[in-house]
Amino acid sequence: MAKKTEATVEDKLRELYDLQLIDSRIDEIRNVRGELPLEVDDLEDEVEGLKTRLAKLDTHLDELNEQIKGKKNLIEESKTLIKKYSEQQKNVRNNREFNSLTKEIEFQELEMELAEKHIREFKAQIEQQNEVIEESKERLATREEHLKHKKAELEEILKETQKEEQALLKMSSDHANSIEPRLIKAYTRIRSNVKNGLAVVPIERGASGGSYFTIPPQVQVEIASRKKIITDEHSGRILVDAALAHEQAEKMADVFSKL
Repeated sequence: MAKKTEATVEDKLRELYDLQLIDSRIDEIRNVRGELPLEVDDLEDEVEGLKTRLAKLDTHLDELNEQIKGKKNLIEESKTLIKKYSEQQKNVRNNREFNSLTKEIEFQELEMELAEKHIREFKAQIEQQNEVIEESKERLATREEHLKHKKAELEEILKETQKEEQALLKMSSDHANSIEPRLIKAYTRIRSNVKNGLAVVPIERGASGGSYFTIPPQVQVEIASRKKIITDEHSGRILVDAALAHEQAEKMADVFSKL
């Protein structure tokens, strides 16, 4: 049985750069979506918040109307009692009974005045509440329309990119599984520590791609020899020579075009 040939350093560098190209393509797709998913989430939260607020305002409005109804009933009761006490005054036997009934009538009149005052206050609150409800409804309609457009925009982008992204994610996983764990661990760590996600970069005009720190000529010669994996001392990125990067970029561009 033929012994499996161990991957050379150059093979490993090519595999790592291929993985970088795949992951960078995924990053590009996600950058197209940008903040749109978050915008949609925020709008959905705002719409739900406005609906909850309107429900509470409607409940409070019902409570105010019930309060008015209760005060109107109280006024009717007071009117009935005043009529009753006024009739009783016609049949009193002494001043004490008359004065007592007069006090009852005065008390009911005060109750009516207080109830009417409360009704006016409740009606003022209802008027104010209706203005707030109207403003909230207008805002809700505006935000719902905005959300509708943003969702349609996001769905369109997802429709265009989701298939490619899923294919790229599988490709990234397959590539990662074919690279030795030590290198993948280093690649993932570097990628998570740099803002543009570039863990493997080519030498460009004598400098490290993405960081632009000059690479000494002797180190550039070592990188071009592809005999060992070399990292940029400033950024920690894995370095490859421009020729290798160009070859792999052309190969992967052809792969991406078929997705």
